[in-house]
Amino acid sequence: MLVHAITSDLNYEFASDVRAGLTRTGQKELPSKYFYDDVGSTLFEVISHLPEYGLTRADERLLRRHASEIVERLAMPVAVAELGSGSGKKSRWVLEALCRKQRTFYYPVEISRSALAMCERELRDIDSISILGFEREYLDGLLEVAAHRKYGQHLLVLFLGSTIGNFDRAAGVRFLIEVRRILEPGDSLLLGTDLEKPSAQVLAAYDDELGVTAAFNLNLLARVNRELDADFDLGQFSHMARINPGARSVEMHLRSRRRQRVNIPGADLQVEFLEGETIWTESSHKYSTEEIFEMARNAGFRCAAQWIDEEWPFAENLLIAE
Repeated sequence: MLVHAITSDLNYEFASDVRAGLTRTGQKELPSKYFYDDVGSTLFEVISHLPEYGLTRADERLLRRHASEIVERLAMPVAVAELGSGSGKKSRWVLEALCRKQRTFYYPVEISRSALAMCERELRDIDSISILGFEREYLDGLLEVAAHRKYGQHLLVLFLGSTIGNFDRAAGVRFLIEVRRILEPGDSLLLGTDLEKPSAQVLAAYDDELGVTAAFNLNLLARVNRELDADFDLGQFSHMARINPGARSVEMHLRSRRRQRVNIPGADLQVEFLEGETIWTESSHKYSTEEIFEMARNAGFRCAAQWIDEEWPFAENLLIAE
C-alpha cells in the first residue's frame, strides 16, 4: 500500500534562505538542499551514472552485497525512515531484505516532491511494504516518523550517499546529535560516508567532461529564476569545483563572469556581483574510516559495523543509539 506524500509549503523558506545566503558578508552561498527540484533530481540521476562519479555505484554495491547482514544486526520489529530518499533505488535491497522478515513501514523524507514521486515508482512493487512519504526537512520529517512509531517498534534511519559530507565536520556531528535525540536506545542509523581519495579523482567526479555537473549546479540559479522570478543570466555564470585541503573537502561554486546585478523579486532582493565573485553551493567532505567511529561516539552512537568498497573508497556504517 502506498500513501502519498504529506506536503509542506517550502516557498517562504526557499526565499528566506536565498536572501540570507546572497547577502552574507564575504562569501555568498546557496544551500545545496535546493539542488533537488524536478530538473535537479533528474540531472543527479544522470550524474550517478557518469564514469567519473563512482560514489553512487559504490553505495549501491555495498547495500546490494550486505543488505541481509545489515538486517540481521537490527533489533526487530523495525520501521524505516530515509532522510533524503531520492529515487529510493539504493534503499531497495535493505527494504526487500526486511520485507522477507516482516511487514515493513517505510517513511521517505524529502524536500523534493519529484523525488518522492520517483521513490513511489521505484519501490511500489515490493511485497509487504507500506510507504508514507513526508515532504519535509530531515529533522522535521524524522520527528513525524517517530510520532508514528508503534509500541515496541524500533527505527532504522537511512542516511545514504555522502549527504553527511555536505555538512562541515562540526556541523555533521551536531546533526547526528539531533538525530540521536529523536531516537531511542537500540534504534539504528545506516550512514553512508565517502572516504578520502586522490584529489584528481575527486575533482573529476565534481567537474565531469560532459558538463552534467555544471548543468546541475547552474540549475540552482534557474530554480531561483523559476520560483522567485529572478533574472539570473545563466550564461554569465560558470561552474567551478575546487579542493579545500584544510577541510578535506571538495567545493562547488558558481562564478560570475562579469560585474552584474541580479533582481530576485520573490526574495525582495537585488544582488551585486563582481567579476570573478562566486556563490558557494556545496561542500562534500571526505573521511577516514577511523574518524567515523569517533563521530559516532561523540553523537551518542556506537558504530557496530562498517562495510567498505575498495573500488571507490566509500563506507556504510551501522550506528546503534546508546
